This record gives sequence, structure tokens and C-alpha cells, in this order.
Amino acid sequence: MPRDTAPITPETLLMAYASGVFPMAESRADPDIFWVDPERRGVMPLDGFRLSRSLAKLIRQNRFIVTLNEDFDGVVAGCADRAETWINPEIMALYSALHDTGFAHSLEIWDGDTLAGGVYGVTLGAAFFGESMFSRRRNASKVALAYLVTLLNAHGFKLFDTQFLTEHLASLGAIEISRGQYHIRLKDALSKKAKLTGPVPQFPAVMHLRSQTS
Repeated sequence: MPRDTAPITPETLLMAYASGVFPMAESRADPDIFWVDPERRGVMPLDGFRLSRSLAKLIRQNRFIVTLNEDFDGVVAGCADRAETWINPEIMALYSALHDTGFAHSLEIWDGDTLAGGVYGVTLGAAFFGESMFSRRRNASKVALAYLVTLLNAHGFKLFDTQFLTEHLASLGAIEISRGQYHIRLKDALSKKAKLTGPVPQFPAVMHLRSQTS
């Protein structure tokens, strides 16, 4: 996609998501942002999350504390903390501004006082646009996604956009659809209302995911 030459604002980002595109940078050091509209789009079916026995066991151990919107900037920084990243300082500032206005959210996984993992994204209508996730403890990002899917279901969301389909996401039940199919689902989700808010469900509610997929 062409690089954007005009200044990008939080409002520009929301219009982009509503149109089915999202921003990326080539690297942490590259200040330019370009728009992406994949021919094949990754989505996580909200009734198709794959909760394995091992992941269910980990969640049942209550090893982690799960919070919502407690450390948004920390989650974005954790997602960018890797050798190669598309999250540059401009993108970090834009999403922080969206968070301040209630359109961007983070779900945090804590191991004691340590931020062990998390996921962040943007909400519009009944759509959640997942941006990135990270782990500093084994399977922390999988735990984050299990809780996030539970929250999205509880609050009436209809679309969980993962942008691309990775092997990691596919193992959890994500699928790939065409651009045309994605836009149909996006239009439907944007016509409805949902709000991502707490409290975060306790692990018995997350275990319900297993009955959907087992």
C-alpha cells in the first residue's frame, strides 16, 4: 500500500479501521507509516477459540492475574520489545491517544508484579481489531487471548480481526478469509454496538470455551 504523506491523527486511524485497513511501519526506526489491506484476512471466530487441555490446565492453576486497561502503554511497549517490529514511536503515540479516548484497549497478564504478557487492539461498533500481543512467560499470550475472547463474547462483539493468520493464531482456532468476506463481516459488526469493559471474568467462565470446541 502507498505510504501516507499527510499527518495521521487518531481520527484518521478510526476511519481507516472502519474502511478495513490498518497502519504499519517498516521498522522501529522508520518514521513513515503505510496502510495495509490484505487480500487474505485473519479472524478469530468468537465461537471457535481452541482451548487445549494444556492451556485449560494453565488457566486453572490461577498462576496469572488478568486485568483490563491497567497498563496500556506497557502492553504496547512489550509488543514492540523484539528485534524487528512494525511499532514505531509514532504508532505508539497514536494508539496511546486512542486509548485515552476509549477506542483502544489492553488486556494484561501479570506474574506477581511483573507484566508477563498481553494483547491490545481497537474497538469500533461490535468489532475488535487486534493489533499485537506478547509473552514474557510461557503461553502468557495464549492466556491473554482466551480471556479476551471470553470478554468479547460476554459484551456482544461480533468480529475479532487478527489482521494476518499466523501459525500461533491458527493453533488457537483463527482462520483466514477473503478481503470480500472480511468487509461483509466488518459492515455487520460496525452496524452493532458493543463495549469492552470489566470486570475480567474468572477462570470458570474461560473454561466455557472448552465446551464450545471440545
